Formats: sequence, structure tokens, C-alpha cells
Amino acid sequence: MSAGIFAAVMAAAFLHAAWNSLIKFGASKITGMLILTIVQGVAGLVILLMRDLPGLEVVPWLAASGLFHAGYKLFLALAYEQGDLSRVYPIARGTAPLIVMALSGLVLTDALTGWEYAGIAVLGAGILGMARGVFSGGEAVRLLPFALGSAAMTAGYSIVDGLGARVSGDAVTFVAWLFFLDMVLFTPVCLALRGRDVLRADRRAWGLGALAAAASYGAYAIAVWAMTVAPIALVAALRESSILFAVLIGWLVLGERMHRGKALSALLIVAGVALTRL
Repeated sequence: MSAGIFAAVMAAAFLHAAWNSLIKFGASKITGMLILTIVQGVAGLVILLMRDLPGLEVVPWLAASGLFHAGYKLFLALAYEQGDLSRVYPIARGTAPLIVMALSGLVLTDALTGWEYAGIAVLGAGILGMARGVFSGGEAVRLLPFALGSAAMTAGYSIVDGLGARVSGDAVTFVAWLFFLDMVLFTPVCLALRGRDVLRADRRAWGLGALAAAASYGAYAIAVWAMTVAPIALVAALRESSILFAVLIGWLVLGERMHRGKALSALLIVAGVALTRL
């Protein structure tokens, strides 16, 4: 992986942590996520009006991607209703690259070096340490199934989107389609769960949701592009450095508690990222 691709993926990681903090900061997590999805879907539709229709070979990848993304957002919003950003985010984001790494030898053709595997392992150890506070800190265990569900969806779309964008040959169009389909799938799910009240939001909520959508769109567009030019498992692992950004935002901006365990786990995450660069 070149230095330019590495820098781009790290920028995407920061944007991802930023939009998650905006969703967590909002009053209603489901409404905030729905606003984000609608804004992204409309932006995707605008882009699609200027692009050609995808080939039939891309359609199954897009359908699978839309389902994975809708499931990911639903599980994540429900998890944020139960726990802090600095707890939910490490579990939800951190488990995903380990799943991708386990599957990469079975369904992917990208070859990773020994140092890259070591980096992913250290990164995973840091993530597990960060998540340990769910039990030791007496926090809501109810967040775990939702956070793990989000991780499974993340692993799914990491593989599907990377391969689908390669089949498509146009990462911009692929991302536009997946966000449009995400809106089509996610909106009725939210209405079924929370009723029409989920659409009621003030100007502040729409502003936060729109800002989160812009950060999310930029973050994922960069990531999908990177997956077309670098090993998918490595890109997925490097993106999880967003956990470090999320912990800092949770501590410095949202006022969440910082202690030695979090700090040590954050250092392990940084070490894992560094090992993937050797």
C-alpha cells in the first residue's frame, strides 16, 4: 500500500468517527441515522442521474450491499441507544476486520504479508481491550448484540463492496447506487419500528444529520476506492484506526470517561496500524 492510499484511508477513518459522534450526539439515534441515510440517498440519486446504468453483473453486488448497509445502520443506531461512543464504536468497528481477515483466505485473492497479519492481530487485541469496559465498567450489556450485529454487517459490506466496486470498475457510481438502495431499504424499516414519529425532527437534527451524511459519504467513497487498488482486508483493518479518533472525540468533545485501560488499548490500536505499514 502506497503512502498516498494510506493517508486517504486514515482521512476516511477520521470522517467515519466524526459522523458517528454526530449521531451519538443527537437526541434520537434512529432519527439521526434516518436523516443521514435520506441525505446520502438523495445525493446518490443526483449522481446517478449523470451516470449510465450499471451492468447486470453489478446488480447482485449492489443488492447485497444495500442490505448489509441498512442492517449495519440499524444495529449501530440501536447500540448507541444503549451505550457510549467510546464503547459501542470499538466493538462495532473493531470486530469487523477480524471477521474479514478470517474470510479473506476463503473468498478473497488478496495476499497479505506476515507484518500485515501481525498488525491486524495487534489491532484486534487493542479493540478487545477497549471493549472490555462493557463488563468491568458495569455498562449496559444490552449494547453487545447490537454492536456485534453491526460488526457482522460491516464485515459483510467490506467484502461485498470491495469486490463489487472491482466488478463495476467505477467506485463513484457504485457508492452512489449503494447509498440510494440503502435509503430505499432502511426508511421502511425505521417506519415499521418507530412509526411516523421517526420522521419528526427539528432544524438542529436535520443539520446534524446532513453534516453526518457528508462525512459518511466522503469516508466511504474513499474507502471503496482504496479497496479497488489495495488489499481489501488491509483497507478494512486500517479503517479501524477510526476507533482511536472516536475515543478522543468521546473523551474531549462528549465528556466520556478516560482511564488507563482505554489509553493502553488506544496505543495497541496505533501499534497495529503501524505494523501494517512495515
